[in-house]
Amino acid sequence: MDVKEEMRQLVDKLNEYSYQYYTLDNPTVADVEYDRLYDRLVALEKESGIVLENSPTKRVGDVVLKGFKSVKHLGRLYSLDKCQTKEALGQWLDKLIKALGKMPACSLEYKFDGLTINMLYENGFLVRAATRGNGVEGEDVTEQVKTIKCVPLAIPYKGTLEVQGEGIMRLSALEEYNSREGVTPLKNARNAVAGAIRNLDPKVTASRRLEVICYNVNYIEKTFSTGSEMIAFLKENKFKTSEQFVLYTDKDKLISALDGIQDKRDSLDFLIDGAVIKIDDTAIRERMGYTEKFPKWAVAFKFPAQETTTVLKDVVWQVSRTGKLNPLAILEPVDLAGVTVQRATLSNISEIRRKDIRIGSRVFIRRSNDVIPEITGIAEHTPQSKEVVKPTVCPACGAPVVEDGVFLKCSNAAHCAPAIVSAMSHFASRDAMDIEGLSDKTLETLYNEGKLHHFVDIYKLKEEDFADIDGFKDKKISNILGAIEKSKNASLDKFIFALGIPNIGKKAAKQLADEFKTLDGVMHATYMELIALEDFGEIMVNGLLDYWADEKHVEDIKDLLASGVKIAEKQIIQGVLTGKKVVLTGALPTLKRSQAKDLIEKNGGEVSESVSKTVNLVVAGEDAGSKLEKAQKLGIEIIDEKALIDLIEGK
Repeated sequence: MDVKEEMRQLVDKLNEYSYQYYTLDNPTVADVEYDRLYDRLVALEKESGIVLENSPTKRVGDVVLKGFKSVKHLGRLYSLDKCQTKEALGQWLDKLIKALGKMPACSLEYKFDGLTINMLYENGFLVRAATRGNGVEGEDVTEQVKTIKCVPLAIPYKGTLEVQGEGIMRLSALEEYNSREGVTPLKNARNAVAGAIRNLDPKVTASRRLEVICYNVNYIEKTFSTGSEMIAFLKENKFKTSEQFVLYTDKDKLISALDGIQDKRDSLDFLIDGAVIKIDDTAIRERMGYTEKFPKWAVAFKFPAQETTTVLKDVVWQVSRTGKLNPLAILEPVDLAGVTVQRATLSNISEIRRKDIRIGSRVFIRRSNDVIPEITGIAEHTPQSKEVVKPTVCPACGAPVVEDGVFLKCSNAAHCAPAIVSAMSHFASRDAMDIEGLSDKTLETLYNEGKLHHFVDIYKLKEEDFADIDGFKDKKISNILGAIEKSKNASLDKFIFALGIPNIGKKAAKQLADEFKTLDGVMHATYMELIALEDFGEIMVNGLLDYWADEKHVEDIKDLLASGVKIAEKQIIQGVLTGKKVVLTGALPTLKRSQAKDLIEKNGGEVSESVSKTVNLVVAGEDAGSKLEKAQKLGIEIIDEKALIDLIEGK
């Protein structure tokens, strides 16, 4: 075999492996084998001086460009008309129905929040990539796009072809990039993509592990009868496409499906800012045509913004239940996702320094899952910007501040009022012992009056303890004492969570209860038993073991039990699903998610929220997405609702 033929075979094999890994998310060869073949190709290229057009070595991005040149697209790139309410979308669909006589088949797709890329292929090879620009011409970013490993350098189709896609950076890739030593943290995934593509050094692009999700053929010397056929063509030619492409012929079902996309928005590993609705039939598209800016046959449904910018006015430090000092950002009020935001979280002083966050600067804030927003980065500094000062004494009690890794802590946490009240508030919260009426204000009042010093004291409260305290009438006192009495019957997972063990949240508490069944079992679990649990790392396990090793904590539990607290410990239910971990994904035909969960648990099964190697069974419904794909890759058994019911009924 001559050198060029060997190189051609190596290139084909390596590109196929990359396609399986980066586009299909289904690696078929070990990294060490890929590296061995890649190194052989590099050696042959050096030896022969030949580099084939579609060689994976071209993805390295060695050439630093002097500037961007403007290039013209073969087909014009349009933006999309937008609607922000279901009523407006309903009106758009009604116009279609009126004009066409019926509801046409429409696709519902993600509206990715990244950077539009237009890629030109000739004779089967990628010859150019450009940004959208003004829709007629954009900037030549070919060398940058070549570094993106899911973009095919060569395809089976040999005609002239322009493919439109969205450059994205997965949130996991952003997190991994920002965790590297010595890098300036990227503000958000959208800016990270734009900064990587519109960068004269392609090595920067390569370092950010971008992807391009393709959704449109912008120019081709053939026709497609439907958008679905176009997507199938893209897949056949090894382009990465979206997991979200569903056809609807019912207006109400399409509009209702938007809720499902919005619900899982925060669980996606990439940014979307809405959904795109397109008529699938290309003949209808041709008849409807375009305005100066938009296609008349498509529309974007925009979700409420999750990110905006505002001014950081101040940073205050709050004492948590563990004595940790948490920085809280005070912001210039701004509307975000339909609410007025005035505060945001900041992780720690180390993160403040790393992101170069300063008081008086304009910052990016992001809100998701209906929780308090976080500052993700700096938009711009001003002449008035000033450094955030690290406190040296506790703002609550004046005790010296000590450093614990990247965190600051009050050295007097056991006697620091905010820490004590916060620990009691956590203990009484709905997800813990669920003591209605014990608000932060009530707990603070009882603490200041000397009636409570620790959460174990809650069960020692009597009617006379409320005497002479302003605001406590007979009915309020009776309600509080009744709620305290009612809370004495607690589930094991809620009791564990209520204790406030460092790094043990609701999910971890439930895992402990499910695995060890009894409080004694949890307290005497070994290191090896704990580390084997899914998502339990060294810090969580050692923190838990340290907690049980402290005699004061053991005494607290004894006091709680002596006060009448009874723990409903986990019972092993014998059934057809005993010992099986089950994941529910997608919309089931007849059962609500809560009903399916109850059915599984009543038959001995355990319902898990995530797919992993420890899962035994996945029950998939309509519009099942990434969980189903992951289960397929891991070879986990997948059934539908009917098969689940048949299994339980012994059919």
